[in-house]
Amino acid sequence: MSSAAYLPILVQIVLAAAITGAVIGASHLFGQRFKRNRIKDTAYECGVPSEGSTHTRFSVKFYVTAMLFILFDIEVVFLIPWAFVYRDFLANHISILAPILFFLGVLVLGLFYEVKKGALEWEK
Repeated sequence: MSSAAYLPILVQIVLAAAITGAVIGASHLFGQRFKRNRIKDTAYECGVPSEGSTHTRFSVKFYVTAMLFILFDIEVVFLIPWAFVYRDFLANHISILAPILFFLGVLVLGLFYEVKKGALEWEK
């Protein structure tokens, strides 16, 4: 490839750098530079001063539930490509039903294991 093929990429990089510099420069030029006001710098909570700690601690149960959700969500995402190519495999007489049923079986066994261990029970 000639160097002229890379010209659009160079133009894009230069424009990105120029826009970034312009935004940062405008922020410093027009931003708040003078004495800091403690009240103005705090988060606005509907006009009522916040009470207690701003960083509350979450239960480990919350994180376990979130990780289980992400795990099962990713496993379901693996089913989407299978659904798209299933007809193509059937047209070529390739059976992919058994592997996907095995995958779903492992998924269901994992769900039963979680229910048995009480990982999905929120109140404890």
